[in-house]
Order: sequence, then structure tokens, then C-alpha cells
Amino acid sequence: MINPSATGWIDKFFLDQKSLTNPVIENPDFFYSKVRDTGFIYGYIISLQTPVFVDNNGWTEDEISKVALLNTLFGVYKITTLENNPEKYISKVLSFYNELHPQGFNIFKKILPSNSNSLNLEKIIDTRIQTNIDIINKQFSHVLTNALLFVDVLSFQYYLTHNSIPEKYLKKIEETIISLVSLALKTKSNKTKYDDLLIKLFEASVRYSKFSNVSIQNLEELKLDYFTSDLEKYYLIDLAGMALWSDGVVEKNEAYFLHKLAEFMTISDDFVTESIEKTNGFILKHKQKIPYFNYSNPVKHFFDHTTQTVIKLVTRNKNRLLKEIIQSKELMLLLAYSTRRDLTEKEKKKVKKQLLDICKTVPSLAIFLLPGGSLLLPIFIKFIPTLLPSAFNENLESED
Repeated sequence: MINPSATGWIDKFFLDQKSLTNPVIENPDFFYSKVRDTGFIYGYIISLQTPVFVDNNGWTEDEISKVALLNTLFGVYKITTLENNPEKYISKVLSFYNELHPQGFNIFKKILPSNSNSLNLEKIIDTRIQTNIDIINKQFSHVLTNALLFVDVLSFQYYLTHNSIPEKYLKKIEETIISLVSLALKTKSNKTKYDDLLIKLFEASVRYSKFSNVSIQNLEELKLDYFTSDLEKYYLIDLAGMALWSDGVVEKNEAYFLHKLAEFMTISDDFVTESIEKTNGFILKHKQKIPYFNYSNPVKHFFDHTTQTVIKLVTRNKNRLLKEIIQSKELMLLLAYSTRRDLTEKEKKKVKKQLLDICKTVPSLAIFLLPGGSLLLPIFIKFIPTLLPSAFNENLESED
């Protein structure tokens, strides 16, 4: 089983998938349809489309996003180059990311020359999908940061086709997305509390552009003929449809907007009909879990989201964590005391220091050592005592 938080997960993924023996899918339409079914297009991934089934039960959102990004990039590599060699793909995608220099996003400082290509790619992907680190500075933009991951896929396709990726392309596609979503929202008869939020969150999710005010007034101004790939066109239509769905229904004038958009990009009306149906079905089924539709209180969302992440990480590493904790009698006592009374400031500092030392020995818990990890630590400390053997607490009571 793959552990996306452990070193070597990319090599393990390709080993399990037996990629060299898998046939290459040449049909971009089929590829896009399968990617959309996973939720990758909507920023909420529920499954992975792989030849060999991957059980993602118990994974964090970041973990499934990492594997989904790797797999989707590999998919567009296969349909563009008609090759399925993982080593050649990893080398190519590394070259692609090395050509990207988004503002304020230098992921390549972490790459060590002595590492293998797959380990370097793990570092890039890990940084590319991080949604919880330094969360205050991001102003909770993590809610939709990964909704634009497909831009990486489209950019990689462009790179494979032209053997370069100009900054103009990266800015153009992001600016088009923001402008298109803004235009789509203007066509809505019924405004909702999500409309302005959607624009702000998409703006917070871009990596290559800066925005002040959206000035585009109509589809003609977007100059959509810049985009020639069907995958680009499908994605733009789906994102516009997602924006229109926010009140739970796509009305006639809104559907007309999508059909007009498709006409500008020479995409069939059948695709628009399918897009509306697929978006409606996916969101209805998963609405309660999609962050965008549960964003009325960003602080509450952050707490709920990170609590789930911490619980998954701690539970998965329970045995190793308990082994480390049990070796420290003082830490065990303090954690047990914390279930019955408030610890003093001095005791809290001891618990924090010793738990952070333990995190250094468990790679999956390194999240608590990164910038912003201090925001997660109180949740971590609060959850840890529930892992203690019940007999320990009983023994503690007898000592009082």
C-alpha cells in the first residue's frame, strides 16, 4: 500500500501500477472525462483513475491530491507523447517544473542535486499541493488552492507540445479563468453569498498573476482563440459551469452563456449539456464535503479541516508514536494529567518540546515542524491522550 507522506512513494506508485505494461490512451476526451469523474477539475478529489486500483481510504486531502497530480500529469504525458515510460515522464515533468518561476513560489530551493529524479519530484509535488502550511499568511486561500491544479496539467501539455512554457501562457490562462468566472456570475438571476467569495478564492489560488479588478465585460474581450487544446476549452467550460451552479440551478440564460462560450471555442453543444449534468451530479453528491460550499466561517473551516488532518496522521502513525511516547515517563505523566486538569505553562512547554522531538523521528508528522505547524500543535496535543492505554490512566488515579 502506498503511503504518500513517506519518502519513495512515487517509485512505489509506478511499481504497483506496472506502468510499462499499461496501454496508452490516445483519446483526450476519454482522459478528460475520467479526470473530471475523480473530482480533480472541481478541486475536491474523491478517487484516482488508475489501471490498478489504489485504496485511498484514510488518506488526507493533501495526500490524495499529491497522487492525483502525479497520475494526471502522467496521463497527459501519455496522450501527448504516446509513451508510458515512468522514468522518461519523471525526467520530463522535472524539466517542466524547473522552467516555472511563479511569483513567491520558489519550490526548487529544496531540491538536492544528489537526490534521484523521483525524490526531487516528490519534493516539488509536496510543495505544489500544500494547503495548510503558513495558513494565516494565505488568508485561508487553501480552500480553493487545489481547485486550480489542473492548470499545471494544461501547462505541462503545452510544454510537451512546444518544448517550453512561456510566462505569458501561465498568466493568460489564470487571468482567463478569473475573468470567465466573473462573467459567468454576472449572468446569474439569483445572487448568492458564494458569488463574491468564489472570485476572491480563485484570485487567492492563482500563482502566476496579480489582480486588482476584473475589467472584462464580455466573452469577445477574452480572446479565447488563444487556447487551441480541447483540454483547455473543456476546463474553462466546466469552471464556468461550477460558478453558475452555486445557487443550485443553471437557468436558461446561464445555460445560454455556457453554450455561447462553447461556440466561441468551437466546442459542441453536446459537451455543454454533459458538463452541466456532470457538474450538477458531482456537486449534489458531495456538496457537504466540498470546502467552497462550507465556507461561511473560515476559522471554523480551518479548525475542522486541520482537526481531521491531524487525527488521520496521528492514527496512521499510532503504534510508532505510542512507542516513542512510552519511552518518556515524564511525557506520559503530563499527557495523562492533561485529561484531568489544565497543565501549567511550564508543563505545556515540556509537552510541546518533547512532542516536537518525537515528530522529528516520524516523517509523516513533519507537518508540525514546518512554518504554520504551531497552529496544528494544540490539536495534536489534545488528541494524543486519547491514544494512551486506559490502564495507564487508572494507575495514575491510584497514585493520587
